[in-house]
Amino acid sequence: MIRPGQTVGILGGGQLGRMLALAAARLGLRAHIYTPEPDSPAAEVAGACTVASYDDEAALAAFARSVDVVTFEFENVPGRAAETVAAVAKLRPNAVALATTQDRLTEKDFLAGLGLPTAPYRAVNSGAELEAALADLGRPAVLKTRRFGYDGKGQAMIRPGTGPAEALAAIGAAPAILEGFVPFEREISVVAARGVDGAFAAYDPCWNEHRDHILGLTRVPAGLAPETAAAAIAMACAVADALDYVGVLAVEMFLVRDGDGERLVVNEIAPRVHNSGHWTIEGARTSQFEQHLRAVCGWPLGATTRLGRVEMENLIGADVEGWADLLADGAAALHLYGKGEARPGRKMGHVTRVFPE
Repeated sequence: MIRPGQTVGILGGGQLGRMLALAAARLGLRAHIYTPEPDSPAAEVAGACTVASYDDEAALAAFARSVDVVTFEFENVPGRAAETVAAVAKLRPNAVALATTQDRLTEKDFLAGLGLPTAPYRAVNSGAELEAALADLGRPAVLKTRRFGYDGKGQAMIRPGTGPAEALAAIGAAPAILEGFVPFEREISVVAARGVDGAFAAYDPCWNEHRDHILGLTRVPAGLAPETAAAAIAMACAVADALDYVGVLAVEMFLVRDGDGERLVVNEIAPRVHNSGHWTIEGARTSQFEQHLRAVCGWPLGATTRLGRVEMENLIGADVEGWADLLADGAAALHLYGKGEARPGRKMGHVTRVFPE
């Protein structure tokens, strides 16, 4: 068990690392950031920062020796970097969980192996394989790069008039996966945690609305039937157990309505604290950031009790210019990430509102 006063190493210097470092300080833990960026949002609030590339094995090993446990704030940490750290220090979540979720095909095979429902899918490594996959799955369908896709990047929708070559070019002809289109009503996610001892705790499922493929608004509760919400949490638990996961993860799902019934289709796993869990800072007894630290430090998991009806809105690009009005709104809790330039599509902060049920 990691004790207060010891150090949590965090691979990655973005806003998730920043919020982890802030939560660590409140718990009496020290945070040490490892990032290639010299002016990262996380480094601004952490006690220590190593600025080095992810292929600098000497720097990674020195970083790992200087901390008591290591975690990560984004899922594209190179596998070799994770292995280098894990050879020196405790890495939580483990390198297998990271590798499984870095490749969309590996992830889909993993989910299917658990018997969880997913969109139909095929591996695509060439134009001929894409033609064959389209013949199997039909149109519309979504072509996605197997690696490094996020916020809609590395994806191409294939509609009846879309040429396969055009879709492949749109994703840079990278190794890909074709997914059959799911006629979903809404997107939901389950943010949950698993401890070193296997204890599991989930927050209420949330309803996520996207703008231009970027999460815009999260609402909790998600408006699910009680049995659907319970099924969603059970799926997240199955994923966490199968990965021997330690920490917070998010399992993203589609809600599909068939007549009067509801069913869930698992879309993706995020092996980290998640944008759709930001509402927990003000809206739950224990924030997802504190919960992640509790888990990776071997502490008891905190209560996930929701404190009301909650809405969390991302501030994307120029949205952040409204910060003064948000500060004047007595119902709003404003979080800014300390990023300099408000570029289109860049997450600059978020605002949360908690209402009585």
